[in-house]
Amino acid sequence: MDRPITTLFMLMSVDGKISTGASDLLDVDRDFPIIEGLKEGLHQYYEIEQTTDLWSLNTGRVQAKLGVNEKAMPVKTPVSFVLIDNSHLDEHGIKYFCELSKKFVLITANRNHPAFNVEADNMGIILQEELSLERALSELKDKYGCERITIQSGGTINGLFLRNKLFDYVDIVVAPVLVGGKATSTLIDGESITDRKDLDKLGVLRLVDCEKLEDSYIRLKYEVAK
Repeated sequence: MDRPITTLFMLMSVDGKISTGASDLLDVDRDFPIIEGLKEGLHQYYEIEQTTDLWSLNTGRVQAKLGVNEKAMPVKTPVSFVLIDNSHLDEHGIKYFCELSKKFVLITANRNHPAFNVEADNMGIILQEELSLERALSELKDKYGCERITIQSGGTINGLFLRNKLFDYVDIVVAPVLVGGKATSTLIDGESITDRKDLDKLGVLRLVDCEKLEDSYIRLKYEVAK
């Protein structure tokens, strides 16, 4: 394989939502810890997260929602982070990830991104005129030595991974809650299939494990059928 092995790892509601609502002011990381019936078992998701791959892919939008453009500089971790971002991170946010990461790679189509003003020995930039996840993954493996990567991006990018058949495994922690709302981000967003000829773009899964966690949480692990 000329790209890293990928695993989609996410926390979602029973109805597939990965946010608590259709606003950047709402987020499961901020909101679940204050909701009775959810906060009690939430720690299990973060404990499982600590066992995922040492490469993690996310988006600048998600990280901006979590406040990295304002946060104090973090302690270095052994994890290498990849972010897809054109406009959501400022120089502080980029420096934050340089401090946090073993290696930090930005994927962007913005030639004027603030990252170009930051000097860091552990930072790399993949500049693309148009986003190609396949080419970016190939470069992550060939240039940066990434063999396995956990995908924790938003629904739109997850949708691109799905339609381009770039998921190998899916590892989902399901929280005991229904969120609802057609505009609320789901595990897989993006363009819908509208023609039967595109049914080969579905992500057919084989169940590997189903684990009942505490406090009505469950964990579902799948292999993506090729």
